[in-house]
Amino acid sequence: MRVAVLSSGGKDSTYAVWWALMKGWDVSMIVTVRVQANDSMMFQIDGTAIAGAQAAAAGIPWLPILDNEVEGVSSLEDALRPYVLGSQWPRSKIWSNQDISQANWPEHWSCNKPELARPSAPIQAIVSGALRSDYQRKRIDMMAQRLGIHSFSPLWHMPSLIHMNNLIDCGFDVRFTAVSAEGIDQSWINKKLDQSSIADLVLLKSKYGINIDGEGGEFETTVLSAPWFKQLEWDVEIEWYGQRGNAKILNVMNLIK
Repeated sequence: MRVAVLSSGGKDSTYAVWWALMKGWDVSMIVTVRVQANDSMMFQIDGTAIAGAQAAAAGIPWLPILDNEVEGVSSLEDALRPYVLGSQWPRSKIWSNQDISQANWPEHWSCNKPELARPSAPIQAIVSGALRSDYQRKRIDMMAQRLGIHSFSPLWHMPSLIHMNNLIDCGFDVRFTAVSAEGIDQSWINKKLDQSSIADLVLLKSKYGINIDGEGGEFETTVLSAPWFKQLEWDVEIEWYGQRGNAKILNVMNLIK
């Protein structure tokens, strides 16, 4: 099956890419919605260009989509339609002249630039890392239905501890990149997911009722290596605002050329 995988570069979507590859499917591209609004009910906002660096490190084409909406998937649906119809889609300037800079690619990053996806053979499905958000999954499923393709969410309702432990056991280098929850301070920013941090999350769940997998908005993550792409490294600057904070990415590098 030829598929596209929706990815922000975080733990859930990068796992979804690996799941699709382990199924033996042809992952034709990694799709990233790059939100330009101040908030989004559907997609991660900060640091999503890292998904392009992951795609480049794996040799998979990348489709970045700029979106100004707070909710909805209309930009994603419009962008995917040529890839559903395949190479017979009428060529236009948007495809012939599309350039990486149009996706707000950080030109100062040292890592390899991704190859932009182009319509060729039709995709048959979209894969996402939806974990527990009915709002998100319902809209992706409805979009896929309108496009006439399948929708897969391999992590749907995966128990939190099992999912987090699977990431460690399978060799994902997961970093906490944005935090906003009681008990989670700035020391968590750029911390690596390991057994010690999972134990701390379990304690915070018992004390404050947080979600161990961050599905309540407690934290966001970025993946620097996974079984399907070569190791990345980065320089970040920690930005802290009293009760929340994030890692501002200064540079991303390939450790293995």
